[in-house]
Amino acid sequence: MESIKVTILGKQIPLKVKESEIENTRRIAAYVDEKFKNFRSQLANQPDSTVMTIACLSIAEEVFELRAKINEKEGKESEAMESVNKELEKLVEEIS
Repeated sequence: MESIKVTILGKQIPLKVKESEIENTRRIAAYVDEKFKNFRSQLANQPDSTVMTIACLSIAEEVFELRAKINEKEGKESEAMESVNKELEKLVEEIS
């Protein structure tokens, strides 16, 4: 494990991550920091905890939307594969 520091809302946060995950962790932290900053500018009178909660909900919403899109695509691909398999089965039966 490697010790790194990421900065979120101006605060340095120490983390221990696998060496192979350092760059990804930094990119994620930068994304989270940007989201927090965006919400901070919109909610200037709110405490950090409120800003962070709303930003986390926004990030979670993105994740859920992407998962739904992936599941929808997988469902369509599955349907297409079933259709292809049925057609192949028909061809095999005709050939036999």
